[in-house]
Amino acid sequence: MYNWRKYNDKTRTDILKVRKQDNLPWHSPPHFDGCGLYHLSASNYEHQNIIGKDIQRLNNFSELLLDFLPALGVLKAWCALPNHYHLLMKIEDLKNTTKGLGKLHGKISFDWNKEDNLQGRKCWHRVADRKIRNADHYYATLNYIHNNPVKHGYVEKWDEWSYSSAKQFLEEAGREQALRIWRQYPVFNYGKGWDD
Repeated sequence: MYNWRKYNDKTRTDILKVRKQDNLPWHSPPHFDGCGLYHLSASNYEHQNIIGKDIQRLNNFSELLLDFLPALGVLKAWCALPNHYHLLMKIEDLKNTTKGLGKLHGKISFDWNKEDNLQGRKCWHRVADRKIRNADHYYATLNYIHNNPVKHGYVEKWDEWSYSSAKQFLEEAGREQALRIWRQYPVFNYGKGWDD
């Protein structure tokens, strides 16, 4: 549903800023097959804490993921947890992006299984994708990703989690703007059952 007329001037300005920054049409969501803004997520097989076996592995995984992602698209938000991760990205080709993440998962699985002396263990379930439909969906997804460590009980405030883009988002947007976005685009039951 198109809600432009319902938005206040501040929200319209914010939406246009994001659309300009992402080289999207100013008046409508992108309508390209397999490219655009996506919420991507992947979990460890059976939600085992493989990514977060320990803090060092979680830190190394986060660094490796962030180094790898520019080859796939433009990262807007991210969060890594002990058994899954979330990305909000602008991509050109969904098939190539998921294939690239799959190759990364394969390399990481090989290294982790060797390190844990568990050759042959299945480390990853799959990469899930959801195309961002509009500005409401974009900002709700942004909030969902940044709030994920709170949802899972790792921290009390989402800016306390080191393995996400939350702190950078706060620095760029400012607390007042971040709070406005949080209130205007609540997550409610966003993602319920996806990563429990």
